[in-house]
Amino acid sequence: MVKAIGIDPGTKSIDIFGFDDETKKILIDKTILRDEFTKNPKIVLDVLRNLTKSTGKLDVIVGPSGYGITPKRASETEDSEILMATFVSESDIKRRLRILGIRELMFLMKKASDLNIWFTPGVIHLPTVPRFRKAGKIDMGTADKLFSVIIAMKDQAETLKIKYSETSFILIEIGFAYTSAMAVEKGALVDGIGGTTGNMGYLGMGTMDGELAYAISNSLQDYSRLLLFSGGVSSLAGIDPFSIDIKDFIRKTKVNKKTESAYEAFQEGIIKNVFSLIVSMKELPKEILLSGRFLGISTFRKDIISMLNKRTKPLSINEIRTVKKQSANVKEAAQGSAILANGIAGGKYKPIVENLKIFESEGTIFDHIYLDKSIVEKIKETFTKNNQL
Repeated sequence: MVKAIGIDPGTKSIDIFGFDDETKKILIDKTILRDEFTKNPKIVLDVLRNLTKSTGKLDVIVGPSGYGITPKRASETEDSEILMATFVSESDIKRRLRILGIRELMFLMKKASDLNIWFTPGVIHLPTVPRFRKAGKIDMGTADKLFSVIIAMKDQAETLKIKYSETSFILIEIGFAYTSAMAVEKGALVDGIGGTTGNMGYLGMGTMDGELAYAISNSLQDYSRLLLFSGGVSSLAGIDPFSIDIKDFIRKTKVNKKTESAYEAFQEGIIKNVFSLIVSMKELPKEILLSGRFLGISTFRKDIISMLNKRTKPLSINEIRTVKKQSANVKEAAQGSAILANGIAGGKYKPIVENLKIFESEGTIFDHIYLDKSIVEKIKETFTKNNQL
């Protein structure tokens, strides 16, 4: 019997999910608003400790890990690893960006000796992703995107009645801020497109033209991470994403030309991500799977599945569908995180962890920058300084 808990740090909420793999009982299915969490990161530890009181010892908890850390207990993690996994400038620290809530929680988890908390890798740490695909990248999919891959592997294996080592799919995660994508072939993750390295997301513009990056960095005294959460679909549509619900945005696409154009860009970006990853696979994927906040809207779900079916019809891909989940409240990634926790604890999902070679993860997010050595060293020094604690 393994009691496993997973935590997904989303843009709008922190999701906590857990289950007992013997009784199949759901232990927790809870969402905490991101603003509430940012004000008091300790709230997550309070939830976990209260859960321990009601259900008994929790075998493994997978905590939020930012851009990822090679797998280890939180208590064994170096300060510099946490700083790097949540790297942010000193000026953005003063702005109190939301990622600081995750950083503070990770440091609290490091000190929480009463809880068996683990930090886990991002896509770029995995040995199954060829080194050449990592060149010039930091964000190929954060640790929470790997959580989504894990629940998708479980789903496809159970749906098609195949082994985890036979799973083959492209997963598109369409979240509130970003759209990301990952390719799995023969149970191994072979390529990933992060929210800032792919096409346009709802908040973020995705890949930034290098010339634009140059123009911004030489025009502003302070290049904030906040810019990475702007310039996307909502900006193109001319709407405030924090005051207009995404359901209302979808409705507006049917009656407003500007919003309709933004919606077209949104869908086209998703399709481009799919075709980019097909190039990285030796064989066509068995399925294209979809997850994320936007898939909870039926109109969007029908629209994107219809568009993907139309564009991929010549490829004869078996099916395009959403990832199945058990939870009533949390998103797919939180369930995937709990499955990862179960595998780390040696539970029934250990084969998923083995197929993905989680424990063979290596390196850091700054290991694949092929610029002058002095530049790379300066980057590492900038974002691992102790004054960022």
